[in-house]
Amino acid sequence: MIGLGTIINCAGIVAGGLIGLFASRLFDESQQDSLTKACGISVIFIAISGAMQGMLSVEENALTGGRSMLVVLCLALGAFVGELIGIENGFERFGEWLKVKSGNGSDTRFVGAFVDASLTVCIGAMAIVGAIQDGMTGDWSTLAVKAVLDLIIIAVMSSSMGKGCVFSAVPVFLFEGAITLLAKFVAPVMTSLALSYLSLIGSVLIFCVGVNLVWGKKVKVANMLPAVVFAVIAAYLPFSF
Repeated sequence: MIGLGTIINCAGIVAGGLIGLFASRLFDESQQDSLTKACGISVIFIAISGAMQGMLSVEENALTGGRSMLVVLCLALGAFVGELIGIENGFERFGEWLKVKSGNGSDTRFVGAFVDASLTVCIGAMAIVGAIQDGMTGDWSTLAVKAVLDLIIIAVMSSSMGKGCVFSAVPVFLFEGAITLLAKFVAPVMTSLALSYLSLIGSVLIFCVGVNLVWGKKVKVANMLPAVVFAVIAAYLPFSF
């Protein structure tokens, strides 16, 4: 069944959110704050792992780094375009709309939780590769694995940040669903190099989400989302980074 992977992924997010909300009743405010920071640190290290895979390589038995210029250019251009478009404001307005429609108008943490959780589970090559596989062949296995990972992440985030995390299933459904439907057009563009670049930049953006979780709202990560588009474009330039 085409699209089953997206449904499974969204179900995993909702299940993780409900588990987290149930568990949150066991923690007081101080414990929830500590759990948020623990979640942020975990996200940071997961992101560092992904970024280092894209930047480090072994040459002649020595560890060498690269693609620094790719990171700088993609993030700078992405932030510039994102600020012009106002993606962060769009995310927050959508979060405010969901907050009202879902009957959580009094929840002051809803929008922040929704934005941080959405960025954490939407950004990354796994979502794109899995959605393409689902759309092209009906193979939903990659998205099923992602669903398990997202279940754990959202369970931890929702237990400390609240109901907004559960609604991150909405942008995931829209994002992965769109790629699944357009898989025949997207697949030829996503070469191995393009996926490698996208994974690297996506990991850096997830790192920024972790920074926000640990130290409070410091980085407008949503405004930097166009960076992943520039990462894919960079794969087609006549020179390497």
